[in-house]
Amino acid sequence: MATHSKNVGHEALSETPLCHLNDIPDGEGKGFVLPGRNAELDIFLIRKGAQVFGYVNSCPHAWTPLDWSPDRFTNMEKTHILCGTHGAVFDIESGLCTAGPCNGDRLTPFPVVVVDGVVYPENDGS
Repeated sequence: MATHSKNVGHEALSETPLCHLNDIPDGEGKGFVLPGRNAELDIFLIRKGAQVFGYVNSCPHAWTPLDWSPDRFTNMEKTHILCGTHGAVFDIESGLCTAGPCNGDRLTPFPVVVVDGVVYPENDGS
């Protein structure tokens, strides 16, 4: 399982930050479209206190985006990620689907790091 949020030295950072921690309300999410070599990558971040968990914005059941409106990724109680297409429920910390049509599957992690209150993609070493 990938670690999604951690404090690390600057050598593990991508040069371009995604956002500030305070840009994501606690218990809520924020979506991003990142440029890629061959295609854009649609991701989202979920904040849980001082931690941030990143995932590719694609449900493993139908490969549709999870947000049911812009930046709306969690259930009403802000305790789980909720797929807006078929109602699948995912654990925020692990991405594991705990209820719905893809029960037992996981979201694809997008590892991030938080340094001095700024969220960066974790450098994969490439």
